[in-house]
Amino acid sequence: MSDTYIIAGGDMRFSALAEQLGDKHRVYTVGFDKNVFTSDKITVADNVMSVPQRTDYLVLPLPPSSDGITLSTPFYRGTISLKELSGKVRDGGIVFGGRISPQVREIFSSKGIEVIDYFEREELSVLNARATAEGAVQIALEEQAVTLAGEKVLILGMGRIAKALIRILSSFGTEMTVCARKYSDLAWAEIFGCKTIHISELKSSGVLSDSELIFNTVPHLILDESALSQCSKSCLMIDLASKPGGMDFEAAGRMGLRAIWALSLPGKTAPISSGKIIGKAIENILIERK
Repeated sequence: MSDTYIIAGGDMRFSALAEQLGDKHRVYTVGFDKNVFTSDKITVADNVMSVPQRTDYLVLPLPPSSDGITLSTPFYRGTISLKELSGKVRDGGIVFGGRISPQVREIFSSKGIEVIDYFEREELSVLNARATAEGAVQIALEEQAVTLAGEKVLILGMGRIAKALIRILSSFGTEMTVCARKYSDLAWAEIFGCKTIHISELKSSGVLSDSELIFNTVPHLILDESALSQCSKSCLMIDLASKPGGMDFEAAGRMGLRAIWALSLPGKTAPISSGKIIGKAIENILIERK
């Protein structure tokens, strides 16, 4: 017998995930309008009570809730209580979610339901980094009137997203410089064919005034007002870091600089692929538990 799932709420990533899981499992969805789906292999419930059974797995969105009480449902006009959803998970079942707050976790764990955060999976982070990098390059192509070939690009940070960016941008023939704090990261950037500069030399090196395109991946302030004052007005700056970000956008606006804070790109530019990435992470978790 196949496993049973409830896919509860979320954006296009989770409607895609529901259709993916529906090929192999019994899938119910709540928190979606019926016109969101194209597959006839899933059951779209009007509300939680319409789900006819307690299921093996409940998949919550990323993040599950904005208030810790109700489900995040951008494709649904009603309101769904997380507490009500908890009654639809069978004994021994599992709740999956992304960036689960302590308040949301407690709703389920207080009933003895296991809660697992799929966003903590390394393979999800790596594949999301690739999707983020692709989305960032798409923005750069759309926002500039020049080709990427030969363009002088500065990448701040050397984490997963930066590494994915380097791989993609190298195929365009860009001239890349990586700025990072750890010397080990700079060594890897050098192996990847990039010029390197330590973060302590960012403002004194002249690299800011020389750059035509800047990607920030560091989630704390790097491009402050003094750093931005060195940037050319023709330079496009794309901040890919999570909140609080790495750029003073207020200062950039005053200076007339082109700065874009591109948050949550996988869900915006590649929601179907992003949904598949989440599905693969959940599948891997279940395989490891066998």
